[in-house]
Amino acid sequence: MEIERKFLVKAMPEQLCSYPAHQIAQAYLCTDPVVRIRKQDDSYFLTYKSKGFLSREEYNLPLTEEAYLHLLKKADGIVISKRRYRIPLPSGLTAELDIFEGELAPLSLVEVEFGAEEAAHAFIPPEWFGEDVTYSAAYHNSALSQKAQIDFSSNQ
Repeated sequence: MEIERKFLVKAMPEQLCSYPAHQIAQAYLCTDPVVRIRKQDDSYFLTYKSKGFLSREEYNLPLTEEAYLHLLKKADGIVISKRRYRIPLPSGLTAELDIFEGELAPLSLVEVEFGAEEAAHAFIPPEWFGEDVTYSAAYHNSALSQKAQIDFSSNQ
């Protein structure tokens, strides 16, 4: 079970480059249900996600590079490219800041995962977080892969 809240970014955190980061490319084979393939650095995954907003079932399976490249040809929509920074929060949680590249730039989103829904509801975001878009389907990556022409510059 994945329990997460998602926010726009009001301001980039200080010393962003000092945090660990991953380069991610992901594409969607299907958006209902969500079936995603992802390359994260040198690792490859196939992911299934159920419907939902705050809480969703999520299953990850490892892929080989060859399988990823084969499935990539079957992708529906654009391939999403982003740099993900893992930023520790004072609460002991980790913020995952995604800075989108290519067709989805300059969009930036930050997600925080929780162990329980109660913790997610009680979470007070840091000052650099912007609008809470947890319950907006438009900010699911699967939806973003279908809508590359949206102007996100006004959402920052």
